[in-house]
Amino acid sequence: MSAVLLDGKALAKRVRGEVAGEAARLRAAGVEPGLAVVLIGDDPASQIYVRGKTAGAAEVGIRTFDHRLPATTTNDEALALVAKLNADPAVDGIIQLPLPPGLDARRILFSVDPRKDVDGIHPENIGRLLMGDPRFVACTPLGVMRLCAEAGLALAGANAVVVGRSNMVGKPMVALLVNADATVTICHSKTKDLAAVVGRADLVVAAVGRAEMIRGDWIKPGAVVIDVGINRQASGKLLGDVEFAAAAERASAITPVPGGVGPMTIAMLLANTATAAAARARRGS
Repeated sequence: MSAVLLDGKALAKRVRGEVAGEAARLRAAGVEPGLAVVLIGDDPASQIYVRGKTAGAAEVGIRTFDHRLPATTTNDEALALVAKLNADPAVDGIIQLPLPPGLDARRILFSVDPRKDVDGIHPENIGRLLMGDPRFVACTPLGVMRLCAEAGLALAGANAVVVGRSNMVGKPMVALLVNADATVTICHSKTKDLAAVVGRADLVVAAVGRAEMIRGDWIKPGAVVIDVGINRQASGKLLGDVEFAAAAERASAITPVPGGVGPMTIAMLLANTATAAAARARRGS
């Protein structure tokens, strides 16, 4: 392997250290950062996710408020809880894990106070990002930007390709890269000759959710490759969206799966929560 391995675990540890310092400063000023986690239903993956975020918050000095509701929860009940959390001055951030079928996820998402949307996916926050005036940015793309900085990639003028157009990753990723003066192409299932498009990229961000869809021999020699994908195989092995071994022979830097982007996502959520608490301190509320 010739590529430098971008260690998301090590970088996330440094980010958490930064957040811990900010949280300590805020507590000394009388403001305790608080994160509310809403889990509706009993999805096992979501429960694991909650444990990870709760443990991460405790590590950096952020208080958590766990709200676990049954899968039978109605839209009105979910909306009432969000309204309560919006009004609670101790809550700086609200995150909602994937909602069970039957709930109006869009309506519930839109009801969150944008100043507490530490996931960075409320339409107001997406709009601010597109206008170049971000408040909160979706955690995974924000983590990718830190990884790009870690790789020493000069984004201004660089050709960047984002594979995947989800609201959580692909679209905000494009906005961040455009704001950093990169020349950006967003690819998806309708893209013609994906290999050729990827082959011109100085930066490839793969976020499509298909194991090893991006072949190693597509990668331009010297490119930086950020693999957002986490695809569990029947054997239990985790694979990214990029054919790692072959890509690592051509890239200048690449993220592993696991241990690359994943740890950064939670670290940036904690950073967003600390930012929200700092804004509350400035408002004096």
